[in-house]
Amino acid sequence: MIPVRSLVPFVHVRDVAASIEFYGKLGFAVDNTFTPDGAGAPVWAWLQCDDAPLMIAQATAPVVAEEQAVMFYLYVDDVDAKHAELREAGVGPWDITYAFYAPKGEFRVVDPDGYLLMITHTR
Repeated sequence: MIPVRSLVPFVHVRDVAASIEFYGKLGFAVDNTFTPDGAGAPVWAWLQCDDAPLMIAQATAPVVAEEQAVMFYLYVDDVDAKHAELREAGVGPWDITYAFYAPKGEFRVVDPDGYLLMITHTR
């Protein structure tokens, strides 16, 4: 069997530029974009943060927050520091909670399209 060597989340968003800005506050940098001829903004982007890639693309239908059936787990070395960093950036993360599987804490952030991001330390 040939092993899978990588898995890249690919999500549809209302506004690629707004999502690039939001995920930039989480530490993601733009690695690549595509803007069709005559368009004023990108319709696709590859974002990268360390070993964590994310592809985003302009949705062809409305993105309804209540219908997003996916959750993203983002792993960091220092949950408290990331929480403070995001609060300073105006992202407004939820309070840190301490579940049995995340004794150093975890917290929620919701992106502009309603995708739930759980930021934690365990892996």
